[in-house]
Amino acid sequence: MKLTYYGQSCVEFDFNGTKVLVDPFITYNPLASSINVADIRADYIFLSHGHQDHVADMATIQKQSDATVCAIVETAAWVRKQGVADDKVIEYNIGGTLKLPFGKVKMVYAVHTNSTPDGEYGGFPVGYVFFVDGKTIYFAGDTALTMEMKLLERFNIDLALLPIGGHYTMDAEDAVIAADFIKCKHIVGIHYDSFPPITIDKEATKSIFDAAGLELRLPKIGETITF
Repeated sequence: MKLTYYGQSCVEFDFNGTKVLVDPFITYNPLASSINVADIRADYIFLSHGHQDHVADMATIQKQSDATVCAIVETAAWVRKQGVADDKVIEYNIGGTLKLPFGKVKMVYAVHTNSTPDGEYGGFPVGYVFFVDGKTIYFAGDTALTMEMKLLERFNIDLALLPIGGHYTMDAEDAVIAADFIKCKHIVGIHYDSFPPITIDKEATKSIFDAAGLELRLPKIGETITF
């Protein structure tokens, strides 16, 4: 399995040939200028919530790849308003699990806010747990530290994508606690550096994780890692 990082919280999973894109925000991210959105093809797009920095390129990528978009009910309604056909939208809700050709995806709790770019209510913000070929990956989305994360320990998470930028989400110190709650030692940092309030000192941040006995990976934009 492979993961390609496109900046902010946008990642693409390659699950044995099935491309799963999460929170597509590339065009308006100055740090991702090296990425050509026209080259991205996805089979599925998952949205954690409707804020612009998580959905900006959804419609473009969906159209050029005929991807299926998965989101919480209210955010899914906004997706349809962008011209995505009903049969290419899967709406579900917190606690629900999708059974898809590449594996299962459970929608889980996140603590944040959620509105769509047009100012409408977007439902709850969420995270996702992917179950693929015996591996479990947790994409936390935009979230604060929450005790609800303790409920995820039972899934034996192999890799967790956690926000670390602070200001709008958890910071590194809280992400270390989150990693303890979910009992996962392998972390990929997301939601940092794109805007001044969430700029981090990478070496200092890594040292916080090192001190806790955790592996923190901060891939470069466009970098692919295998896990």
